[in-house]
Amino acid sequence: MTQPSQTRLLILTADAGFGHRRAACAITQAFEELYGENCIVEVANPLDDPQVMSALRNTQSDHDQFARGLRNIYEVVWQASRARLPSGLLGRVLTITLRRVISDLLERFQPDVIVNTYPLYNPPLASIFRAEQNRLPVVTVITDLGTVHRLWFYRSAAACLVATEKVRQQAIDYGLPAENVHISGIPIAPAFSKESRSKEALRRELGWRTDLPVALAVGSVRVLHMAEIVRGLNSAGLPLQLAVVAGGDAGLMNELRQIEWQLPVHIYDWVEELPAMMHAADIMISKAGGLIIAESLACGLPLLLVDVMPDQEKGNVQYVLQAEAGELGLSPGEAINVLRTWLADDNKLLDRRAHNARMIGRPQAAYTAAGHAWRCAGNDP
Repeated sequence: MTQPSQTRLLILTADAGFGHRRAACAITQAFEELYGENCIVEVANPLDDPQVMSALRNTQSDHDQFARGLRNIYEVVWQASRARLPSGLLGRVLTITLRRVISDLLERFQPDVIVNTYPLYNPPLASIFRAEQNRLPVVTVITDLGTVHRLWFYRSAAACLVATEKVRQQAIDYGLPAENVHISGIPIAPAFSKESRSKEALRRELGWRTDLPVALAVGSVRVLHMAEIVRGLNSAGLPLQLAVVAGGDAGLMNELRQIEWQLPVHIYDWVEELPAMMHAADIMISKAGGLIIAESLACGLPLLLVDVMPDQEKGNVQYVLQAEAGELGLSPGEAINVLRTWLADDNKLLDRRAHNARMIGRPQAAYTAAGHAWRCAGNDP
């Protein structure tokens, strides 16, 4: 039976991309680990509710189409909607569409505090609380590192958790009180901060060679040209081994199986042990998504970014480049040149990039977010 002292945490998320859901799961794990029987956590995706009109509900699956073939349209829409007037109109549409669904969710779960990992829920939350005298505390968790959409910034949030000073300044410029905006990092799974085994031990367990650097390439249906990139690396004569994760992309998996591999390679479709694999690797090859970047930095992994969503992920790239924790390699030739430079002189530049990545990584971000939610619910630290 539920005890009166238990804190009820509702985490709102969505499945447009992987990052929002992964951040929500990370916060859930950290909150339950820290507060155990003193808390009840529910993770909910209001967009999945049958009451939501299909056009909005389908934006989650449509995200894959934009990521693969409609990027120019996505960039135009994203840029235009960030302006004040279009953003306001979008907010009103979202309020009309989602207000009842979110209100019913709040009535059913009766949370003490809300953590929001998806920007489209802020307008309906604001509308609901304007009509009520008892405003629930909301903790907004932003899952990108650079320029973010205006809808992320809910002015009445008890706390807004951001990854960088740049995003913090944007929040303040949009009217959030400076004392409510905290640089905490993007929440990643607690497993990333708990791995204590050496690279050598992890590689032996994974069946990887211990005498060659490992480039871990993580693909998915949202990552373009990954097969082309790894095919180029395979024929470049570089002193490394590859571990390639298809991320559930059947097309990529099929292409990987058809390559005549010259490098030592380890191919995976979908994996659960990604934290261990990242700690075992030396280089991350990925798309410039906020979560995969945060996970890589937490493991001290230099990033070779081979794909960038227009506009939305450019800020993520700038953050990595400015910190000298990675480089762009959008074509096989560029990727080969980057890795050849990193691996020269006994991996001298690679080691420097790894050090820089480690310096800006925030492996404890999920615990930080959980602590903010706990305190915003009125609990003692």
